[in-house]
Amino acid sequence: MKQQFLIIFILISFFLSGCLTFHRISYELILEDDIKGEAVITIYDIRSVAETDKEFDDDKNTLFDYILKSDEFLSDMLDEGKDITSRRLFVEDNSLNGEVKFNFADIREVEGIAFEDGFYYLTMALEDSIYSTNGEVISSGEFKRIVWGKDKKTLTFKMFAEYYSDMYYRELTPYFKE
Repeated sequence: MKQQFLIIFILISFFLSGCLTFHRISYELILEDDIKGEAVITIYDIRSVAETDKEFDDDKNTLFDYILKSDEFLSDMLDEGKDITSRRLFVEDNSLNGEVKFNFADIREVEGIAFEDGFYYLTMALEDSIYSTNGEVISSGEFKRIVWGKDKKTLTFKMFAEYYSDMYYRELTPYFKE
């Protein structure tokens, strides 16, 4: 499921290259009605797993030029139902982090969240690591699910994606120019 979140994250915000990764990710979905609203996604400690200098250069170009600066990225995300209103990279505690805000017309197009019978829910694999949520986590023998009632106007959850071994992951912080 971590791979599924990475793939979804690729489409949502930051990573179109297979070599970029992150330590943790947080979601805040602010609902205007049952299915429409705004998302704020924060990605913590963005790094590269590039094995060659060419791959690393490609990662830097993808992150700093395409994702952070290009209108093409905005257009690509709009095609996915995500109307990006802001995007930024920032350094905090010597880690490169990112934040993207976007409007959505249907929450069911955001990270696979479902809305049925007055409940929102997100289904994940058992091995996925939920750091925190304002929903209720329910585990079964086959999956885990975060469930929120329709009365919640803000849905939040944070997940770990990658535990780093500093010898393997390449830092991007030194290459970021604010």
